[in-house]
Amino acid sequence: MGRIVVFGGGWPPACSATSPIKERQDIMRAARFHEYGGAESLVIEQASDPHPGLGEIRVRVAAASVNPIDWKLRAGALHQLIPLELPAIPGRDAAGVVDEIGDGVQGVSIGDRVFGLGGVTGATAELVILSAWAHVPDTWNDEQAAGAGLASVTAMRGLNVLGSLAGRTLLVEGAAGGVGSAAVEIAGARGATVIGTASERNHEFLISLGAVPTTYGPGLAQRLSALAPHGVDIALDTAASGSLDDLVAITGDPTRVATVADHAGGQRLGTHVVNAENDSTLLSAAAELGRQGRYTPRIEQTYPLERIADAHAHAERGRTRGKIVICI
Repeated sequence: MGRIVVFGGGWPPACSATSPIKERQDIMRAARFHEYGGAESLVIEQASDPHPGLGEIRVRVAAASVNPIDWKLRAGALHQLIPLELPAIPGRDAAGVVDEIGDGVQGVSIGDRVFGLGGVTGATAELVILSAWAHVPDTWNDEQAAGAGLASVTAMRGLNVLGSLAGRTLLVEGAAGGVGSAAVEIAGARGATVIGTASERNHEFLISLGAVPTTYGPGLAQRLSALAPHGVDIALDTAASGSLDDLVAITGDPTRVATVADHAGGQRLGTHVVNAENDSTLLSAAAELGRQGRYTPRIEQTYPLERIADAHAHAERGRTRGKIVICI
């Protein structure tokens, strides 16, 4: 089994603690898939070192996270929308130490500890190219930093379109997942009262994040009337659970709802539809909340690179509590 990381307590050893620096030979170890398919199609093999272009940096990876887009791309579910050049290295975000800097880059130096985003693939390897990044706060270990990139940017973009959060009641649908748990803490730091939906097994987890928990599914409006007698002002859907119609009815206006997961439903109903973007400003804002102790990326489980197939299978089963991370 992969190593379990306890929520909230202490600082679990960073992934890099057991990953000695090797002399560079223009060849790196990476997870790759040569054809679309199941998690078993992932193999660990050698690949050519990447090098940064204009405005990019190269990072020696300590850890990378697993996001839904990773296994969807690997399975071929998005091949018409996002065709890949195979073999491809899965992974969208990572954390590690800067070891090469491209032209036009300022504010970062060789040896700096950073986290961030690259292309839609490429992160689950010894080296990755990032086009958006921020310095890792001292309050986060490598695993937490790896889990922060895509989750924090997606959560922040979803929250930003809903306007000011201070003094408002926010409903987060799918609040226990990677993006949902980030949204709960970030919204709470901005002054919102947060109600989060999750399965009952995750309700204590939501309380630890600062949210009022409830279950999702039929009867949500009735449950909310008891939890928020003055009503729910705004809602963020991170789950694509088919609840958008209900969220619009609960808030009373599609412009008070944002979705980062159900694009078709959002376009049909006229809600805000949000995509993640490689945005260093948002990553820096997340890092600042981390420095203040107001946002800590939650890690459900870590896996070594050699067990990336198990990590992808875990992610595909869904209903994770926080993020799944690969130690490189």
